Amino acid sequence: MVRLRIAARLVLPALWLGLIIGISLIEAPLKFQAPGITIPLGLGIGRLVFTAMNIVELGLAGLLLLSLIGQRVDRRFWALVGGAVVVLLAKVMVIRPLLNRRTDMVLAGTDDGGSALHYIYIAADGVLIVLLVLMLIAAARRWVPTPVVEPERHRR
Repeated sequence: MVRLRIAARLVLPALWLGLIIGISLIEAPLKFQAPGITIPLGLGIGRLVFTAMNIVELGLAGLLLLSLIGQRVDRRFWALVGGAVVVLLAKVMVIRPLLNRRTDMVLAGTDDGGSALHYIYIAADGVLIVLLVLMLIAAARRWVPTPVVEPERHRR
């Protein structure tokens, strides 16, 4: 069971990172370049995709937290996980509802769609990417043994 929890510290952040890269950095920008995709259609698809993504992110974060309970984990790793959870909760509870309201206004024709909120969401994902990469590095260090450096012998 301990090995499974240790493996979770490597696998779960990797999955989470892949999800963000796949959806936020690849799918979202490309969606509007596809032939026949209108702004309303793209916004509707985006809302569905990002809602699903956030649900999966919450699940991954929850599993990651469960994998840490009762285990010897250094403070830095806890800080990285805590930071990621705080950013995720800000995305889900603050930024996304504001974006949904803007989307509703654009779809209703009462807003032109220009908003800094998307950039705030992108910045939050950027912070998550950094935190997840640092988590992966920290977790990998636990798996990879530290090389023993032997002192050089002096020749005379």
